[in-house]
Amino acid sequence: MKKYLILFIIISVSLVHFGQCNGRYQTEIFNSVSIATVNYSSVYNDYRHKMDIYTADGDTATNRPVIIYLHGGVFSTGDKNLPDCVDFCTAYAKKGYIAISANYRLSANAILFAISQEEQYKTVLKSVADIKSAIRYLRKDHNNGNTLGIDPDGIFLAGYSAGAVLAIHLDYIDQISDLPTSPINAQSLISNIGGTLDGDAGNDGYSSEISGIVSFAGGINNLLWIDSNDKPIVFVHGSNDVTVNYNCGPGFNLPTVLNLCGMNAMKPYLDNAGVSSDTLIFNNAGHSWPAVGNANPLFSQAIDFSSGFLFPLLPCNNTTQSISEKELKVNQYPNPATEMVHYSSTILIKEIVIYNQLGQVKDEIKVNNSSFTISVSNFDSGMYYVKLKFAKSKSILKKLNVYK
Repeated sequence: MKKYLILFIIISVSLVHFGQCNGRYQTEIFNSVSIATVNYSSVYNDYRHKMDIYTADGDTATNRPVIIYLHGGVFSTGDKNLPDCVDFCTAYAKKGYIAISANYRLSANAILFAISQEEQYKTVLKSVADIKSAIRYLRKDHNNGNTLGIDPDGIFLAGYSAGAVLAIHLDYIDQISDLPTSPINAQSLISNIGGTLDGDAGNDGYSSEISGIVSFAGGINNLLWIDSNDKPIVFVHGSNDVTVNYNCGPGFNLPTVLNLCGMNAMKPYLDNAGVSSDTLIFNNAGHSWPAVGNANPLFSQAIDFSSGFLFPLLPCNNTTQSISEKELKVNQYPNPATEMVHYSSTILIKEIVIYNQLGQVKDEIKVNNSSFTISVSNFDSGMYYVKLKFAKSKSILKKLNVYK
């Protein structure tokens, strides 16, 4: 027992050395969670406006980041109780987040949704309106006593399939004029949600801004919606996915459904816009790998990868000495890596320090360049943290997975 206590102390102290989050949000540090169900809309009171709030038992923190996970189901089926929803939220809550699995409005007619692009736009806009209301619910609660113990500056969205599509469109559609007027006049459909992109589901007067997105097999309808104002995004996608196409294609592989462009098509646009992103590709995998949650080991791998991407974005890691996404674009690839890893940045990188999971320094490299490559051929398989240091004591932390 004494041996394990000493190891725990070493890990805790070491993690604080390269992060300000007190050892939270990277690995599962709690053993169990509790779930509370609330109605998040101040307008609607029905099953589609319920969300389950997962909180770690024994966690007394009052400034926790929030991640809202959105279920899949072709925008016509599914709910917050699906296996991936439960497993994702349980894992993130055990890491110290407030994790939420939220329902949202769906199309009442699956056949109509499959054949009518007007119904598709209308349904997605309603679902976006709902989740914006859920985000505002959290900020309203924070402003009225903070019963959930959240940090309102650290609210993230995640989702699988339709849920990931929803999350992306919530942030990447900036204004009504982004929507097409032909062949479907999607701009006119805004009247179905109250006439604004904020929607008709209530909790008005609070921001529906988010800090980042986790996309499991998600995509975007129009690549031109991507711009420098968009939030950081981490993708996990199967290279053989044609349901939400890894490249571009009709949604759900149906010619009557609107086009969706997945990770492989979005990444160059994100890079060109300077939006921070990272990718985990499951070669030869299709679309269904997240559906059974932890029963598929790829899902657990995706959770760890995504939480590693989010970690540097958390408010507790963004002190006055941290660098903002607007100042900086850092690329790290490939990840996972086996031999070499390349880094590039929009500003000069002074030094990098690589830590193992115990917080021990694995390597220190003087760089003084904006682009460089390191070798990880001598590293054991596992997770590492790469701290990139810039001028004026600014830094950013990235997660690197090494596989042999």
